[in-house]
Amino acid sequence: MLRRNLMLAAAFGVALFSGAAYAADPVSIVYIPKNTGNPYFDSIIKGFEDGCKTLGCDFTTVAPASAEATSQIPFVTAQIQRGVNVVAISPNSPDALNQVFDRARGKGTIILSVNSDMPGNEAHRDAAILPVDFTKTGPSQVELLGKQIGYEGEIAILSATTDAPDQNVWIAAMKETLEKDPKYAKMKLVTIAYGDDDPQKSTTETEALLANYPNLKGIISPTTVGVAAAAQVVETAKKADKVKVVGLGTPNQMRRFIENGTVEAFQLWSPYNQGLLAANFAVGVKNGSIKNEAGTVFEVPGLGKVTVEKDSVIKTQADLTTFDKSNIADFNF
Repeated sequence: MLRRNLMLAAAFGVALFSGAAYAADPVSIVYIPKNTGNPYFDSIIKGFEDGCKTLGCDFTTVAPASAEATSQIPFVTAQIQRGVNVVAISPNSPDALNQVFDRARGKGTIILSVNSDMPGNEAHRDAAILPVDFTKTGPSQVELLGKQIGYEGEIAILSATTDAPDQNVWIAAMKETLEKDPKYAKMKLVTIAYGDDDPQKSTTETEALLANYPNLKGIISPTTVGVAAAAQVVETAKKADKVKVVGLGTPNQMRRFIENGTVEAFQLWSPYNQGLLAANFAVGVKNGSIKNEAGTVFEVPGLGKVTVEKDSVIKTQADLTTFDKSNIADFNF
């Protein structure tokens, strides 16, 4: 009897210990943005934080100081050594991270590309959380600017870095739209400048655009840092009536420029929802409640039903949101 009671006690103790261990080990997620100092990524981080508060996961974020192609590699390596369950990352390059991602996945770490994907290298990550259908971003930006300049005149693009995979996809689509759609036949792309997602360099590059192209009618900047810098330069130069600025920006960054007329309209999506969606997807895949395969439909509180598409791509919304004087007061991020 004593032996039986001891065995029961031991078994009960093991069960308690196992339960305690399970409770003490929530899913651990780290998010690595392109670089520090970019308020756009703060909204994604907030989505992760709120999602993890609800889900009970452990969330941290780290980032390099600059958005160079290889600057995120040591940060991913450090997370492999930490043994985190999920590395969510906004990659600075479509291929520079392939080896470190493969090493992480070999150790059981889930790799989620957030906000941008890795064109041609999707096999090196597990899934991509994207804000919208990126095939629409380039054409939407061209149309937004075209409408403001009467579909005629010289235009320039102010991008982030030369390696930025998301910007490069959008720019390629912009070029194709300008070249193939007769609607834009009188719009001429004169140059592409790169501000490296650095406010000062983006400012300097915009100043150079205004100086080198006196007939410039518009600037498209598909980066939140760049579009704010371009708007500031145009405002300071008092050229808002001659040079139109469009791009991808956050309402809080661009509010003043919309209200004072420097910028007529810009576009974006909800970066917050990307973080929220990524947190829910990561925890679901890790605990087995969500299958990471095309056709899977799952529910995200606040977003509704979400579908995993081909190549494990998941989008937070269908189309870009256009912000202007009529609606910017409705948004706060």
